[in-house]
Amino acid sequence: MLMAHPTVLRNLLEQYDTLRILHAEDGSPEVRRRMEDLAYTLCVSTGTRDIDAALVAARHQLPGARPLDDSLLSA
Repeated sequence: MLMAHPTVLRNLLEQYDTLRILHAEDGSPEVRRRMEDLAYTLCVSTGTRDIDAALVAARHQLPGARPLDDSLLSA
């Protein structure tokens, strides 16, 4: 599987987190649409199917994440 560059993942995570805050405050259709686009991009970038798994996987792939600790991904 291709892996997204850590800089790209960090940027996507920052945008998603910012929009999540805006959505809580504003909830406009534009913000919601952009969040959906970012969620899709994060899912594709991490090989996951839902945003919660994509967020965990993206954070796990960033430098400084503990690569041997998969406790968040285990059932």
